[in-house]
Amino acid sequence: MNPGDSALDLAAKRLESAVHVLEQRLSQRLKAAGADAGGLFDQDRANLATQLDQARARERELEEAGAQASVALGQAIQEIRAALSSQAREA
Repeated sequence: MNPGDSALDLAAKRLESAVHVLEQRLSQRLKAAGADAGGLFDQDRANLATQLDQARARERELEEAGAQASVALGQAIQEIRAALSSQAREA
């Protein structure tokens, strides 16, 4: 304490010191929270990537099944037309 410091000056210095300590602690907590949150975001991103891969695989399976169904339907249509055509010739 300097002899020229008033009570107000001392209070201002204590307040400044307390604010500095508070800022340091807040900074440390934000870093810790950011690290934790970053890990959660990484997990979410990994889960979403896995789900996307599974959805794309399912999409390919459905496209293949649709193509097979289309071919089978086309063949069935040809067989029906052929049967109707032969019935019309016989009549």
